[in-house]
Amino acid sequence: MFKKILIANRGEIAIRVIRGCQELGIKTVAVFSEADRTSLHVGFADEAYCIGPAASRESYLKIDNIIKVAKESGAEAIHPGYGFLSENSLFAKSCAEAGIKFIGPSPDVIEKMGNKIIARKYMSDAGIPVIPGAKGNVSDEDAMSVVKDIGFPVMVKAAAGGGGKGMRIVHSEADMVSALRAARSEANSAFGDSAIYIEKYIENPRHIEIQVLADEHGNSVHLFERECSIQRRHQKIIEETPSPFVDDELRMRMGATALKAVNTVGYTNAGTVEFLVDEKKNFYFLEVNTRLQVEHAITEIVTGIDLVQQQIKIAAGEKLPFEQKDLSQHGSSMECRVYAEDPDTNFLPSPGQINSQRVPAGCGVRLDSFAYSGYTISVHYDPLISKLVVWGKDREEARLRMLRALNEYTITGIKTTIPFLKKILSNENFVKGNTYTNFIEKYIERETGYSEEGTKVALISAVIHAFSKFDSESMFHSADRKDKSPWKMAGKWQMWGSRL
Repeated sequence: MFKKILIANRGEIAIRVIRGCQELGIKTVAVFSEADRTSLHVGFADEAYCIGPAASRESYLKIDNIIKVAKESGAEAIHPGYGFLSENSLFAKSCAEAGIKFIGPSPDVIEKMGNKIIARKYMSDAGIPVIPGAKGNVSDEDAMSVVKDIGFPVMVKAAAGGGGKGMRIVHSEADMVSALRAARSEANSAFGDSAIYIEKYIENPRHIEIQVLADEHGNSVHLFERECSIQRRHQKIIEETPSPFVDDELRMRMGATALKAVNTVGYTNAGTVEFLVDEKKNFYFLEVNTRLQVEHAITEIVTGIDLVQQQIKIAAGEKLPFEQKDLSQHGSSMECRVYAEDPDTNFLPSPGQINSQRVPAGCGVRLDSFAYSGYTISVHYDPLISKLVVWGKDREEARLRMLRALNEYTITGIKTTIPFLKKILSNENFVKGNTYTNFIEKYIERETGYSEEGTKVALISAVIHAFSKFDSESMFHSADRKDKSPWKMAGKWQMWGSRL
């Protein structure tokens, strides 16, 4: 077993990994940017090192800096958490070259599964159902021939990355050119790769994923499903397990298919196979996330398996201590992601200092967070404040417990999405389990007026407001004009867009 592990991340996931290490008797090394000196994960670890300025590209995404700290601190392994470098094959390869164990799959597997076009081909060749669509990168000229084969509506998707970036639903030929242009631009900006592909859009789909574990001795298991259909702009905000839609027969088929998918590519460590499921319970491969998921806690709650500790043990060469027949689900669990965003102004970012907070507690409640009274939510990183997780003996008990916990949860000084989450949980369609990926557009936006178009208007207004604070003399002639430039300020808003 490792004696010391570096956690190449920040926020609540860094704290989560540190706790898992501590329970295994492993020393921990934290890294932090200059903006994160007062972040909780810095004090939780046994050692902590600054790795650069606030900007992610100069700190948390700086591979050389992280490897250097790992060597200097004597860390034998690196846990990437999620986001940042967690699905970066170059980072995994750099760890191996430095003689440091990367806690995750091999660089080769990360690279294969990181490109959705390549991943689709591997799965299709293995006989795993994929959504009908293009077999590879699609040019603007070829787009309509693909559409003629599969028919509208279609989904235009970025080949690289995830988190809802570079995705557009297209319902008619008239919208195709603009959708392709927008998807390519967004994909290139988010992932440095403008390649896209097209697949059939499944009407009223559910987003259901299967958690898997695979050791380095050829053993693999699945830990059942998580339903992640409650999404806003293709980004998950509420997850639950078990799914109210999945029966035992479907669960068995999806679990077996997920294991076939990861075994096909020689996957090791923890991973998630994501599927879209239609109303007739046909399911289609979506992607493999080659990392720990944000929503991993709900699987831990219902199975009793600590996924972070299993990741570490697998990376240390241990065999899985259980077989599929040993695993089962107990009760129901839900997770709500709480963001520093203002629902009343179409989810504009709400950075700033937390004046006070009252956190929920009680039976069946878990809060994964790094926020505290006096802490400042930065504009430099994702606005996720916390993940609120509950358990109940059944789905309804879990739902009511979540509502109770959200009512207890108060944060002052900034705006949060807590009121919005309560609206969703109280909606009669959520109560009935009618949870589709278009749930918010279908049931919530119509009632509240929240809309993506409204968000665009609000963002434009915010940028105009930023420009209005600067006169032309100070903007273009000041010696320190780079620091005062409203472009820099406007760019900060864009940093809040990366979700998992």
